[in-house]
Amino acid sequence: MPMDRRVFIRKLAAAGGGAVLTPSLAGLIAHNRVSGLAPASHPRLPEVGRKARLTPVIKPYGELAPSVDCPELEIPESFTCVRLSSGGQPSTVRDGLTVPNAFDGMASFPLPNGNIRLIRNHEMVDDPDEGRPIGQPAYDPRGSGGTTSLEVRISEVNGDLGVELVDEFASLAGTIVNCAGGSTPWGSWLSCEEITHGSERGYARPHGYIFEVPAAATGPVDPVPLRDMGRFVHEAIAVDPDTGIVYETEDTWYVPDRLPGAGFYRFIPNEPGALAAGGRLQMMAVTGQSGYLTARGQTVGATLPAHWVDIDDPDPPEAESDNLAVFRQGVEKGAARFARLEGAFHGDGGIYVVSTNGGDAMAGQVFHYRPTTAETGELTLVFESPSHDVLDSPDNIVLSPRGGLVMCEDGSGEQYVRGLNREGQIVNMVRAPHPEGTRQPGEFAGSCFSPDGRVLFFNVQGSRTAGGSRASATYALWGPWEDGPI
Repeated sequence: MPMDRRVFIRKLAAAGGGAVLTPSLAGLIAHNRVSGLAPASHPRLPEVGRKARLTPVIKPYGELAPSVDCPELEIPESFTCVRLSSGGQPSTVRDGLTVPNAFDGMASFPLPNGNIRLIRNHEMVDDPDEGRPIGQPAYDPRGSGGTTSLEVRISEVNGDLGVELVDEFASLAGTIVNCAGGSTPWGSWLSCEEITHGSERGYARPHGYIFEVPAAATGPVDPVPLRDMGRFVHEAIAVDPDTGIVYETEDTWYVPDRLPGAGFYRFIPNEPGALAAGGRLQMMAVTGQSGYLTARGQTVGATLPAHWVDIDDPDPPEAESDNLAVFRQGVEKGAARFARLEGAFHGDGGIYVVSTNGGDAMAGQVFHYRPTTAETGELTLVFESPSHDVLDSPDNIVLSPRGGLVMCEDGSGEQYVRGLNREGQIVNMVRAPHPEGTRQPGEFAGSCFSPDGRVLFFNVQGSRTAGGSRASATYALWGPWEDGPI
């Protein structure tokens, strides 16, 4: 079951700063080493040429073919996929609930009864005059976003798995554009708003905050904005279980001479595990290179020294009219600039973050930040997509229990859920066919594994308004994971 906050704090004190290692992409960097040896605690690359050969696509699970139960998707022939929940339609398990559209970020938690709790974001973008809360209490009566919580049962008969939806209900209401977020070690989901609108745009309350939803909640929670964590274009979070520090990504664009980019932040809580008690917000800077741009001209495997600069006002009033108001504070102190930071996940003693359109091909980058002291760390580029055909705009990410990274694409063509193994090879796991002349079903999002690692859950976003015509969907995928690296 999810860890109680008090238990988390006791474990934090007992840990004494020891690393908690999650299977990760450390081997990806080690595999690409061309000379010399690196410290065993964190393998790294000496400099290599940026114009490396194209990343190969491998097929350890076989060819993709239409799913028997979900023919709108293609999956490996040896896998099974079922649809658990659909957006814009009445719930199949909860009377009176019309499931909101715009499924996005998601995480899974074990429940005391042996079932699984999924908490799912809804990136609804309805105008304030049209927005209606999905439940009560609502943070803003004109906000149509929030979260729903699902209860899922996994059963097994003669070695065959079955996955079914038991319940679903609204668990956060009255927020807007809830894009991604992340789970905490103390058993909650942090839901992030990806917009800073407020009264100037017709909303009743200011937006652009992070909200916490406990996995144990059985209905809509009291929606409390965590203002010290910043008011900006939030995307995802990842928590360092050694320290309780929350790392945050920002989904803003880098366009030369027009848009400056995005920041990578961390929130140091006054009391680990009690985010509402306040804390300090900081933004990452590359030491010795003020305003460093990570989006272009980088070398895979190169490690940059990093430190953190304070954000003096994490909740500035001008954020409502300038969604870069927090970002600009950091840049003025020399903070680094990324291109659309989205997915984040803890692993290998640090935090993996994805730049959706970073890199020379503008097709995506994967970075790893590892803290070395309380105030410093190392930033390493572990992967850069050489082409949109290889990896197209990665967004939500999750580390597999077997050591691979699963990435949901958010590009413009046919979309995939793709894996990246430790050798830097791509594994196509799910494809959403997009025949010419038809509408794209929406980005993939919300990838997360069941606590036992046997089932991958993911979403297709669908429409982002209440009356949209493209239904959102939550799926469960399972099969012989042991046949491959994901």
